Amino acid sequence: MLSPEAITDLRLHNDRYVTSFKEYSNVTIDHSNDESGETQGLPFGDHETQESEGGEADLHKYLVGCKKNPGHSQFIPVNTFTLEHLPKEYQDTDLYEFIKVVADLTVRVDVKMTSSDRPIFWPKTTRSYPFYNISDTRSFRTGSGRVWLVNKFCDGFTQDEDNGSTDYTKCWCRKCEDSDSPRNVWWQFIVITATHVVFDDKEANQTTLRLFYDTDDSRVVNIDTVNINYIDIEYDRCMLNCVTCDNGLGERLSNLWKYYENVWEKLTVKYCDSTSKHKLNFIVSHPHGCSKHVSIGQWKVKIDVDGRSQFTYTSCTCPGSSGAHVQCVGHNEGSCWWFNLVHTGSLKSGLDYSGAGALW
Repeated sequence: MLSPEAITDLRLHNDRYVTSFKEYSNVTIDHSNDESGETQGLPFGDHETQESEGGEADLHKYLVGCKKNPGHSQFIPVNTFTLEHLPKEYQDTDLYEFIKVVADLTVRVDVKMTSSDRPIFWPKTTRSYPFYNISDTRSFRTGSGRVWLVNKFCDGFTQDEDNGSTDYTKCWCRKCEDSDSPRNVWWQFIVITATHVVFDDKEANQTTLRLFYDTDDSRVVNIDTVNINYIDIEYDRCMLNCVTCDNGLGERLSNLWKYYENVWEKLTVKYCDSTSKHKLNFIVSHPHGCSKHVSIGQWKVKIDVDGRSQFTYTSCTCPGSSGAHVQCVGHNEGSCWWFNLVHTGSLKSGLDYSGAGALW
């Protein structure tokens, strides 16, 4: 579990690299591999948000007509995912439970507008930034994200050991903001996604998160009160502040987060000295904005970027996977795993790649 001090340090570290769109240069980064198999600089390919002219109603049309992964045979529906789907050397109960709880915390990110403040280029490149100067600001797109750091509050004071803080004394969800009697008990949490999915508060204010979308007939559970915690444009990571005063939903998320932390701690010990050549990688996402799927593959190349790292990998992704949590199980440094990796895009080589993450 990250302490409040560690979270603050991480945000300050990230703030050093949050680049104003007015300051972007046209310097192209070298992507060539060195002899160690690692690269210097960021790769750039195609982003994997799912755009839909017809809104949510057309998403299954894109699923059926997918050209990248026709039939989606390498995607495992989350409700049918079993231990046997893992490679034999990774058929471990704790790892299986970890993937399942990551899946439970995975959300679909729906964005209904595009900010006019998006930059022309990715930082320090001449690569076009997604959705810059888009003509229809009402466009609908989907990505994926993951719930992180769930805290319960009562009258503005945290009820959890995470010691989260808030500027509010009452719930600040849309329903409570319009109410004469807002609730005094609520849950705040963060959703981590990609900055190219949700760029700023203009877009966050038009963003909805769908939770527990595991099958086509899953009950619709939405969060519609979202704002920006921070953005890291260069390394494509965005943290969204989210809130709910629904007791059932809040307790469910809180319990899932506590279970996630418990299993995570077990795995960091179990795999801290892993020398596996399989280099397991997994991703849970909402391909084409449809129900949740698990992808299992390998990470291939580690790319060093200013003390952070990003990875390329073979786990299947599709439009709609942008912003999904990326986990490279077989890679660690000492007792640490790379965390906060999010899926960014797809390369012409056929590999997919993440944004840059930090050690935990």
